[in-house]
Amino acid sequence: QVQLAESGGGLVQAGGSLRLSCAASSSIFSFATMEWYRQAPGNQRGLVASITSSGRTNYADSVKGRFTISRDNAKNTVYLQMNSLKPEDTAVYYCAISQLNAWGQGTQVTVSS
Repeated sequence: QVQLAESGGGLVQAGGSLRLSCAASSSIFSFATMEWYRQAPGNQRGLVASITSSGRTNYADSVKGRFTISRDNAKNTVYLQMNSLKPEDTAVYYCAISQLNAWGQGTQVTVSS
């Protein structure tokens, strides 16, 4: 069973940047579509970005042009670079391989106005 561990969350002012990382425990990472989700209080968990094994990316409309997802297969790690952060980006961010129902524990991102 693959395990996922996120890091890099924190508190940042609006307009600032953060980079999230997610390390996978299994080499299956190289073949998997990796995803970042987020969940704000009172809201449902939603997809932020995804990247296929071949590097094709997809983004939620709300983060297009501000967030960039990337992966390093040699390190079994996926990243989420978040720029121009807004208070509405505040949420717990989860790394996932949804096709395997594998989820990380989440990392809190808080953007102050």
